[in-house]
Order: sequence, then structure tokens, then C-alpha cells
Amino acid sequence: MALKLPSRVKIVEVGPRDGLQNEAAIIPVEVKIALIDRLSAAGFANIEAASFVSPRWVPQMATSSDVMAGIKRRPGVVYSALAPNMIGFEAALAAGADEIVIFGSASEAFAQKNINCSIPESIARFESVALAARQHGLRLRAAVSCAFGCPFQGDVSLDSVADVVQRLADLGCDEIDIADTIGVATPNKVHAVMERAAREFPIEHLAGHFHDTYGQALANIYAALEVGVEIFHSSVAGLGGCPYAKGATGNVATEDVLFLMQGLGIETGIALDAVVDAGAFISSFLGRQSSRTGNAVLAKRQV
Repeated sequence: MALKLPSRVKIVEVGPRDGLQNEAAIIPVEVKIALIDRLSAAGFANIEAASFVSPRWVPQMATSSDVMAGIKRRPGVVYSALAPNMIGFEAALAAGADEIVIFGSASEAFAQKNINCSIPESIARFESVALAARQHGLRLRAAVSCAFGCPFQGDVSLDSVADVVQRLADLGCDEIDIADTIGVATPNKVHAVMERAAREFPIEHLAGHFHDTYGQALANIYAALEVGVEIFHSSVAGLGGCPYAKGATGNVATEDVLFLMQGLGIETGIALDAVVDAGAFISSFLGRQSSRTGNAVLAKRQV
């Protein structure tokens, strides 16, 4: 007997932040603004638009304040910003971010290698940001990186994922993203991880963030749907790479996810054709091909 899938899902568009931050050449502010405005017009309810981190570490995001000041805000759209500390939070607040994004790792090795501290220590650093977000009435979203595997330690236990989810839940998060940072998940692992995470945080507020390193992202999204996940992250035109897996394609393409949802009869409120156009716009600027679905739709238009 087939499992009942959700009738509607929320797609969080992460291309303008998680996607573009991996680009080496600095992208002009006006191009970033145009991309976000195109995505807003396509019907997204949530767009990850900016990152307020040290420009020394992520130079591509140094123009985030200008980008946030220039976009045409649409009523009902949540514009998110990554803000890992109070300096970043104050900048995000001043820029008018609707949602603050923080992050933690389910892998102890990943935490030690990247920020030179333990998992509990890393999450404790977000306490002031979480408190400030609540005080200012902003949504708070957290990401759990390496939830399905780590480039340094390999396997990550279910208990490790659950521990981080519980710690982030205690900070008062509205949503928690379960991220396949290096794209090694397969459907059975997705079932297990999501079901374990849902014991610590309501599954309707858990999100799947899948990378397509091994071509498994759409299968993993379907697996997450089977266990009741209703929020997914994707990146227009498949923007973004994975710094821990050389040559990896990174984020699953939004166009591909939307085509899957259409085929399953699941509502998203997002216009696929408009997203294809947005993908073609940024792909043309970057001088590369768009997503598989994007290319197919564009080719069909020429017939």
C-alpha cells in the first residue's frame, strides 16, 4: 500500500546565498538583486537572500546589505539571512532580514576541523543570536550540517543528529534543516535520519537540504516525503558546489524539484516557467548551463 504524501510543500530557495557564495568571481549587486526579484515573482514564500559573515571568509557576501536594500520586497515573502554571531545579527537586523539562519554540525570531526571547538561549544555560541532574534520578533532557522555523512569522520550516528536537533530546538528555532552537506545520503538513510530527528522536533518543521553529489537528491527528497517532511531547500539552476567533494554539483536544482512535485501532484505555489527563466538569467551571466529541467524546458520552447 502506497504511503500518503503531503499535498503541499514549501520550497526554500537558497541559490542567492548558499548557491552564489561559492562563486569565485564577485557578482555585481544588481545581478544578485535581479535574481532575487525574479525568484520572488515566481512565488517563493522563503528566499535565502544574504549572509552576514566576515567578508574575509566569504567575500561574495560582502555586499549583502546593499542587496537587501535593493530588492523589491513582496508581501508574505520571508527573506532569510545567515548570521552566525551578534555582529552578523545586528547587520541582518539593520538590513531588514525576516529570518535569521544559524548552523551546527552533527559531526564532531567537522566541528573541530572547521571552527576548532566541540559541537556543544559551537551551538552555545548561538545563544545570544537566538535570544536577540526572539526579542526582535524574527524567525529563527537552524541547519544541521553533515547529518548523513562527514568528509572527515565518515558515518554520522543517528544519536549525534538527534543531539544537535535537540540542542537547536532548545534555542527556540522555528525550523531545523537536516542537511546532506556532501551529498552521500540514500533513501534508506533519509528515512532513518528524518524519523530520528522527528523524535526531537516536529516533523512538519523539519526541512530536507539535499546535495546532488552522487545524483541521489531527488530520490532522497521522495524518501523524505514518504516520512512526512514538507519543507525542502533547493537552488535555482543548481547553483552552488560542495567544497568537501571536488567536482560535486552541490545543491539540488529548484527546477528539478518543482518538476518532481508537479509529477506527484504536490502543490508548491511556485511557477516552474518563471524559475526556469530565473535560472537561465543567472546561468547566462555565469556562462554555464542551467539545470536539467531548465535546459529541457528551454529547448521545448524552441520547438
